[in-house]
Amino acid sequence: MASMDQIVSTAYGKVRGRIGDGIARFLGIPFAAAPFGENRFREPRPAEPWEGVRDALEFGPTVPKAPYRPPLYDLLPEVTIPGEDCLNLNVWAPEGAEALPVMVWIHGGAFRNGSGSVPVYDGSAFARDGVVCVTINYRLGVEGFAELPGAPRNRGLLDQIAALEWVRDNIAAFGGDPARVTLFGESAGGMSVTTLLSLDLGLFQRAIAQSGAGHILQEPEDALKITEELARRLGVEPTAEAFAEFTPERIIEVQAEVQAEIAALPDPGRWGRSTVQGGMPFMPVRGDLVQRRPIDAIRDGAGHDVPLLTGTTTDEFRLYLAPGGLTTMLSPELVTGLLSTMGIEPSAAETYHSNRPGATPGDVMAAVVTDWFFRIPAYRLAEARPGGTWMYEFAWNSSNKDLPAPLKACHALELGFTFDALDRMAGAAMAGPGAPQPLADEMHAAWVAFATTGDPGWPAYDATRPVRVFDTVSSLVQDPRADERALWPDR
Repeated sequence: MASMDQIVSTAYGKVRGRIGDGIARFLGIPFAAAPFGENRFREPRPAEPWEGVRDALEFGPTVPKAPYRPPLYDLLPEVTIPGEDCLNLNVWAPEGAEALPVMVWIHGGAFRNGSGSVPVYDGSAFARDGVVCVTINYRLGVEGFAELPGAPRNRGLLDQIAALEWVRDNIAAFGGDPARVTLFGESAGGMSVTTLLSLDLGLFQRAIAQSGAGHILQEPEDALKITEELARRLGVEPTAEAFAEFTPERIIEVQAEVQAEIAALPDPGRWGRSTVQGGMPFMPVRGDLVQRRPIDAIRDGAGHDVPLLTGTTTDEFRLYLAPGGLTTMLSPELVTGLLSTMGIEPSAAETYHSNRPGATPGDVMAAVVTDWFFRIPAYRLAEARPGGTWMYEFAWNSSNKDLPAPLKACHALELGFTFDALDRMAGAAMAGPGAPQPLADEMHAAWVAFATTGDPGWPAYDATRPVRVFDTVSSLVQDPRADERALWPDR
């Protein structure tokens, strides 16, 4: 079928998209002004209106960021598009759409990588199945999350809110219903979803948090430790005004150095307890916008009127250990030391080892940290809500045989299945050959059903702890690995 153009009016001007195979695609639409010059390190400002019709036929610029380091680079390839108009979004809609449910995607990347134009985030399959899909960019790293005296906190979160406000005000023109918006995201995107859920903004009616829950919040004094170290290396004062004298590229160079040091030696005394517990130098910071940890606000009732789908992969942390062979290299003593820095008791590791005969110390560490950082926070999130929450676990093991150790069901592996895009990033490089299309059909359909009806197709979480386990043969499991879950205190 030949492609044809479609013109839609937005609050800032008209945009030209392209229709092909029954799907209208509008790419690179600005939702806020370029965050440079006088707008740098400021809250997002309204986009500049334009005259005539603006082409929205190609992805727009990406925000300043560094690529992933090897070996993750081969598994999580980045998209880098130069240009300043980087606060943009993309829309996929069925041709002739009218008042359809909307899904808005917040990408992951540890708050310092990623973009809305990564190939696996193509929204065509959602549009094919009757959903208007939107993917967004937001500022990352120092630009979006560093504690900079003289600048507002959480600029990246403010960007996400600005994008949701754009959806509220404009999505009807693309065939979406602004009263039926599902916010979904993975990893840092899932943490962002839960953070925004805790703020009761009224900008979305359903939420999906994949591999990211509500325990991440950096204390201002800890965030300032990162800024002060960056400033020392740049030779300036730790202020927004001083940092604005440097290009984003120069700051990213120093940011990468500090990031590597934190990963190698996560010392709470040097970097702050909340930084080490969060495992990242940049994340949402406590302040006027986010006054409490999201999990604490949700326990007190925030976001309870928003149906939530949340879960993890079975072997999240293997993504960070297996590609470099660390699962086979770590000694028991080193694992004990690393876990102790996270506040994890050695006895927990012993239980995990006994449940996994033949496991290496690295295998045990991967399983323990998966639960500590991903699975248990997801359970705490579900437990904090009296109904209206559904839980899943993605358990299918990657068939990639080209790495020193198996990835298994690692972090981000589910993305190709969620978006029904196995031929793209997560499907091709991470999943390996023979990824099961029926599983992608099943998982993608559950996400569509949740966005459409508020029910993904299995019982909501309750005292029996039902979890939908997605695998070659999927099943409903009551309280999977209950003995390991029971090891963890509330936090």
